[in-house]
Amino acid sequence: MVFFVMFSVIYALTITGNLIIIVIIKEEYHLHKPMYFFLANLSFLEIFYTSTITPNGLRNLLQDSITISFVGCFTQMFFFIALGSSECVLLTVMAYDRYIAICQPLFYSTRMNPSLCVQLLCLSWGIGFLNSLVHTVYTAMLPFCKDHLIRHFFCDFLSLLKLSCRDTYPNELVASFVGGCVVITGLMLTLLSYIKITKVVLRIPSKKGRKKAFSTCGSHLIVVTIFFGTLIITYMLPGSDSANEQKKVLSVMYGVMTPLINPIIYSFRNADFQKAINKRISQRRLR
Repeated sequence: MVFFVMFSVIYALTITGNLIIIVIIKEEYHLHKPMYFFLANLSFLEIFYTSTITPNGLRNLLQDSITISFVGCFTQMFFFIALGSSECVLLTVMAYDRYIAICQPLFYSTRMNPSLCVQLLCLSWGIGFLNSLVHTVYTAMLPFCKDHLIRHFFCDFLSLLKLSCRDTYPNELVASFVGGCVVITGLMLTLLSYIKITKVVLRIPSKKGRKKAFSTCGSHLIVVTIFFGTLIITYMLPGSDSANEQKKVLSVMYGVMTPLINPIIYSFRNADFQKAINKRISQRRLR
């Protein structure tokens, strides 16, 4: 019951926080920029990302018989991987947006035009769902004749592989290659963008100018560190029992806590967003 109340509050705050970001960006004309367009879509992703596992987890906390159907399990796995992979690519796209804004400001309005932003968003969703389709179909083809107890709080890919009575090395190989390409490539491109950003910012003569330039991408960098860090550590830890317990804790971090942390980071660290929130609060008081 304690965990049910705690995670219910976290889930409610996550949905509320991300919805506030979406509504404010939609309503405030001065936030109709590529950076906030991607931020609104990140919030949209976060809502559905955490919703794939949290509601079912809350239900399980109140029941003695904790079961999930075969179709339900693989549906949950498909959307969790798809939305998580899409977020990886979207965070990379947001890093590219910051790179153009800081390193090539004169070309920003022409390069990051609405058409390209929509294309990059579609690319994020396309790669994410294609990556998940490969994992899900290939895993669903395995024979599951061992113990049907999933030792996790949701249908995680690695936990399902342990239930198969067939050698799962080919599945692990495909998962490492396909999933690794999405995560590692996204991380490398993000790091490359920030290396170039850092080089340009350090050339700015004034300390105030450097601080302002770094502040525009500080929130995104924090989110990238938390999300990619926990994701990579989770799937790169050794497969011992103690490591598995650590993986469960880290899964809670990137599956439940990160969607809550993101709107807090962006709302507290972004001056334009704070002004928009204060404006909305002032308007409500006047009414």
